[in-house]
Parts: sequence; C-alpha cells; structure tokens
Amino acid sequence: MERASGIILPIYALPSPHGVGTLGQAAYDFVDFLESAGQAWWQILPVGPTSYGDSPYQSPSTFAGNPYLIDLDLLVADGLLKQAEVDAPDWGDDPAHVDYRALYEERMPLLARACERGWERDAAAVEAFSREQASWLDDYALYMAIKRHFGMSSWIEWPDEAARLREPDALERYRSELASDIRLETYVQYLFFTQWEALRAYAREHGVRILGDLPIYVALDSADVWANPQLFQLDEQGMPSAVAGVPPDSFTVDGQLWGNPLYDWDAHEAEGYGWWIRRIGGASRLYDMIRIDHFRGFESYWSVPAGSETAAPGTWVKGPGAALVKVLAGWFPDLDFIAEDLGYHTAGVEELLRESGFPGMKVLEFAFDSRDDGGADFLPHSYVRNCTCYVGTHDNAPVRAWFDEIDEDDRALVRDYLGIGAGDEIAWPIIRIGMMSVADLFVAQMQDYLELGEGSRTNTPGTLGGNWQWRMVEGQAMPELAARIARMTRLYGRSAERTWQK
Repeated sequence: MERASGIILPIYALPSPHGVGTLGQAAYDFVDFLESAGQAWWQILPVGPTSYGDSPYQSPSTFAGNPYLIDLDLLVADGLLKQAEVDAPDWGDDPAHVDYRALYEERMPLLARACERGWERDAAAVEAFSREQASWLDDYALYMAIKRHFGMSSWIEWPDEAARLREPDALERYRSELASDIRLETYVQYLFFTQWEALRAYAREHGVRILGDLPIYVALDSADVWANPQLFQLDEQGMPSAVAGVPPDSFTVDGQLWGNPLYDWDAHEAEGYGWWIRRIGGASRLYDMIRIDHFRGFESYWSVPAGSETAAPGTWVKGPGAALVKVLAGWFPDLDFIAEDLGYHTAGVEELLRESGFPGMKVLEFAFDSRDDGGADFLPHSYVRNCTCYVGTHDNAPVRAWFDEIDEDDRALVRDYLGIGAGDEIAWPIIRIGMMSVADLFVAQMQDYLELGEGSRTNTPGTLGGNWQWRMVEGQAMPELAARIARMTRLYGRSAERTWQK
C-alpha cells in the first residue's frame, strides 16, 4: 500500500434536504473536497439496508444496497419523480441528524412511484442487472416481499412455517402472489447500484478510492441466513443454537452480546468457502479496499449459548483461520484488505495477521488509556509501516469529546506526549502525530477535522438509540479546511506532492 491518508464519513452523514445523506450531489462535492484535501481514501460504513436499531451492521442483506441512500434529486432529473413529490414529505427539522422515522414512512412510497414510471423504460437494463446479481438478488427480493407481507417481522416469526423453512411450493406461491413487491425490490436495487457505480467512477477519476467496512457476521433477520440456513449454527426450526459476542473485559463486565448467528465453518469449508467468495466479490463491486470487522473471529470466535442474557457464559471456539484467509487472498489478489484486529489478542491472532499480510489497526485514542495494559502498542513511535493508524473509529468518540471524557491523569499523558499545554486545542495535534507516523495509511473521522465534540459521535457500542444519526451540515467542508488538511498531508508525505514547501 502506498503511503496515504483518508477520512471517515458515512454516506448517510452527508448533507441533504431529504432527511439523510445520499449518493447525490453532496457525495460528489465531498469527493471534490477529498481531492482538494489531498486525501486518497474515503472510508464509509456498510451501505446495506438498515433494520431495527438503524445500525448498518445489522442488515437484511450483506449484498444489497440501502434504499435510503438513493438520491431523490437524481431520480427527478431522470424523470422518475417530480420535484413536488420529493419536497412534499416532512424529512425532519434537524439537518445535523438523520430522521429514521421519516425515512421509514416516506422513502419506499416514493421509490415505488419511480418503479412504476421506470420499470418498462428500463426493462432491458434491469434484466441485465438481475442476471448479473442473480446469486443473491432473487432470494433478497423474495425475502423482502414476504417480510413486508408479514408486517416487516423477522423471518423467524413469520406465521407461515412453509415460507419460514423455504418449502419450494410455498416459495413459488409467494413469487406469484407478491410479484409486484418483488419487482419493486429488484428495481430499487437497480437504482442503488446505478447511482453507486456512477459515484465510484467519479471518485476514481478524481484520485479518491472507497474504503468499505465488512461486518464479520450477518444479522439473523436477513436474507443471507434465511436462504442459507445450512451455513449457520441453527436448529431444525431455524433458531440459533449459539450466538456471537465478545467476552467480558476491563471496559464491559458482562462482555458484549451481539446476538448474530454463528457460522457453521465445517459447512463453509465443505463448499470451498463459496459463500464467502461471493460475499467478498459483492463487496468488491462497492469498495476498493475492505476493512474486515472483527478479524480475530477468523482465528477464534466467542460462542455464547442461545438464550444467554449476557456474553459472559461464552467460550472460545476455533475459527477457519488461515484456510479462509488464503482462499480470499487467492480469489482477490488485486483487492486490498485491512484487518480490524482490535480486542482480545492472542498469539494465534497475531500469527494469523502476520500470515495474511494484511495491515492491522492502531487507534490513537487507545494509546492513552491507563485501563488498557496494551495501550503502549498504539503509541505512534512503536508502529511498523504495515498498519493503519486511526485517531478513532466510528465506535469511538470524536477526539474532542474523548479528551473531555478521559480522566485527568490520562489527559496529562496526552499533553506530555503531544507537547501541548492545558489550554491548547487537541484535535489537530492528535491528527498530526498520526499523519507523521510510519503507518502506511492514516485515517481520521470528519468530526475530528471539524473539531466537533459532544453530540457528534457516530456510535456508542452496546447502546440502543441515538446512534447512526450525526450528519455533517452544509457549509462545514469549506475550501479553507481542505487547504489546511492538504498542507499537513503534503508535509508528512501522504499525498502525490510530497514536499513541505507548498
């Protein structure tokens, strides 16, 4: 990997008059901002449909695109919607936060109108798209149609057991009865990927590549599990026999109970890891580099008995390890990966990381936490080149908020390490030490460049409500800010123009 830097900003966090950031003009403007700032990478969060809790990490499909991210103004320009139709809904009164209620109630009816107007016009293109994506799209469209038919309840709660267990006669009946809903789901995916591919092409033309996040697990309430039950640890009724999480540590006494179904790794190995190959292939259509979330779960994963109230009763179970990593690296030699190797470290995890050759992660906010015995490993003077340095990830507070939250002894250590006084700003000095480190890639949240504090956090792990809502507002990504970022990027050799004089 070439020495470079990037910025984390979820697509949904872009400015927009319609309740949420989209793949429209603001996304193109942000690519221009990144280019002006000398940034090679735009890191985003997963772009799949969201479900309960609004988390992009709990999606009904690991392959599909989020209908909320389809830009309505582009649909107006394409003749699929009218401006009055787009302007009519109340998209919320706070441009700095996503209003998911409004999106849930208003977005799909508008997309249904677009489908009515565009289905016949775009028939040939949609047919070609459907053939290309048939390995996941057919199941997903049927799944969402049946899910909508049953009031959006999870498939494990569907009253029709035949549909729940995918009996062929039942599936054929629903394909016929719900044909119009299936058509809508198919067309919505066509619209998403059409807009996505145009944006990605524009980014490439301007020297910006997309770094995407791949959650290691998928949601139980997903087409992925419903259509492939043999690949997960489920009982005969489709219920998980064990679920995912992480063990207790100094930060969470009960651990974290994620609740995702665990993979049946023997079944994956028996089919040559074909599902994983298809999954990475789908992600490669979206991203130029993939951050594999919870990479340590490939070496060993925390298995919690189904029905447990916390993650504490879990045990470590061996994962596929190098066998899977070698398959993925072999199938995708031109795709770059980052291993999210944070959390419970063992010699086995470190060996798998070395064997993979993937860069691991270093988080600057972890470097100054006196509760973490391994914090010194995150200090920049200890880095090797083959790593990615983050100020903080989407699961961390923006650096100003973080600095206010930590105790005074840790703040004193930060000031001492950075060489700053009690009244000095914190965000840019932290960014500077990451930029100047030997790490091949440096990434900061947009909130840190904007020097935002409390109220701008993307996600607080282990909590429900208030997450995945913060948005940048119009006018914050100013040319003056881009110029300041660009100067530091050049100064520390992370842009094409590697000279400090400019």
